[in-house]
Amino acid sequence: MFSFQDSVTALNLWRRAHVAMVRRSENDLSMRQMCILLTVYTVEPPHTIRGMAEAMNIAKPAVTRAVDKLEMLGLVKRKEDPKDKRSILVQRTVQGSVFLTDMGNALLDVAAE
Repeated sequence: MFSFQDSVTALNLWRRAHVAMVRRSENDLSMRQMCILLTVYTVEPPHTIRGMAEAMNIAKPAVTRAVDKLEMLGLVKRKEDPKDKRSILVQRTVQGSVFLTDMGNALLDVAAE
């Protein structure tokens, strides 16, 4: 079990990494948007709106709105599922990879301090 101080230390690292990202990037993501972005980039695809809504236990329209914003920022893209024309796949982009690499590096930088 972690102590209260361990939790505060972890949260402070997270805060400092976010502050670094706010300084570097114009992309200001909500917690939901960040969770969806991290899911697309860290969990094996395919990723659908329906699948992510079920995995996060949130409504499909909430996922759709978050993906709309992420797509507008160029961090993900939508593609029609060739196996099921009714389904839309949410995929990675180069810009999204760069954004998350920067975020990971910011976290590693503050952890190393």
